[in-house]
Amino acid sequence: MEENIPVGVAGRVRMGAADPGPEQVLFEGSPAVVPSFWVLLICIVTVGLALIYFYFRQTNRRYRITTQRIVVDTGLFSKRLEQVDIYRITDYSVERPFFQRIMGTGNIYLEAMDKSTPHLRLVGLKTDVVKLYEALRHATETAKRSRAVAIVDNE
Repeated sequence: MEENIPVGVAGRVRMGAADPGPEQVLFEGSPAVVPSFWVLLICIVTVGLALIYFYFRQTNRRYRITTQRIVVDTGLFSKRLEQVDIYRITDYSVERPFFQRIMGTGNIYLEAMDKSTPHLRLVGLKTDVVKLYEALRHATETAKRSRAVAIVDNE
């Protein structure tokens, strides 16, 4: 039996399947231009001039989170593309500071067994980050099962 959980703004994750199936989008978009109350206050104090800076800073970063990978595309003129396969993620952390909760944004921090990107910060996400975290965690476990990946913890 499959159970569907709505996620983010762009997709669903199938629950209970060992085969990850086709790649499904969990979240796609840029960080919020005004992610917190403090940024909003700075924009008001500078009569909107800071908004121009924050607009270009945030819209030059794109996140694409799927059931198989996380892709972060950054840059305005020179582009940089970072990709982490979902099965390589080892730890998650969700951060929802008070002033970001007021603005409806949040952050997810990931640790991965990836040489080029061991730590990944997804900041200012304009979605329910707790639901996205749950869908991401489930997709990670499904991908690890389908690839027969086991993590040995030597503490």
